[in-house]
Amino acid sequence: MNNASVLIIDDESQIRRLLALTLHSNGYKIFEAATGKEGLTSVASHPPDLVLLDLGLPDENGHEVLRHLREWYTNPIIIISVQSGEEDIVRALDNGANDYLVKPFRTGELLARIRSALRKASSEPNVPTASFQDLTIDFVNRIVRKKNAIIKLTATEYSLLALFARNEGKVLTHQYLLNQVWGPSHENQSQYLRVFIAQLRKKVENNPNRPEHIITESGVGYRFIGKAIDE
Repeated sequence: MNNASVLIIDDESQIRRLLALTLHSNGYKIFEAATGKEGLTSVASHPPDLVLLDLGLPDENGHEVLRHLREWYTNPIIIISVQSGEEDIVRALDNGANDYLVKPFRTGELLARIRSALRKASSEPNVPTASFQDLTIDFVNRIVRKKNAIIKLTATEYSLLALFARNEGKVLTHQYLLNQVWGPSHENQSQYLRVFIAQLRKKVENNPNRPEHIITESGVGYRFIGKAIDE
């Protein structure tokens, strides 16, 4: 997405400068904020196409800033933080973050995650069909094809795959998947998810032991990849 605008909310001036230089050199329009309050004001005044949000802000916890943003802001938000604990990652993703990168990270990976998030955001919502490399999903008729051959999925397997496809490129936590597919009463029954992920991989992956579509995010959840992340 050329000329997309990105707001960097981070209290470290050196980090903001480095990110701004990197993103500007790749065609992005950059805005900066050093505090949560400045970030919220900036988004409200000039909503960017994507927000990079640090959790360790001086005036307000980044999780609270994320929560406030998600009350109305619908564009992608990627967390960039030194906080690498599973609790922080899961909390951020469950509260609406599209992705989470732990500092320090490679600029190439950040750029790839940004491209993926923007590509997903720019795609049409509620499209009748979606194609991902060798997979095609017909949402209207609930039909899945792999290399033009129909795959027989159970109702639960289809619901899980459709949820992944509609959130292509985004990390979905275990709790979120369990809640969406099985309901709130199953949020702690992760064995359901492991079993169905294994079954689904056998049907949609060329090699279930080396999945290309349904990628495990260790300790957090899963990410559905429709296209190579470096495209």
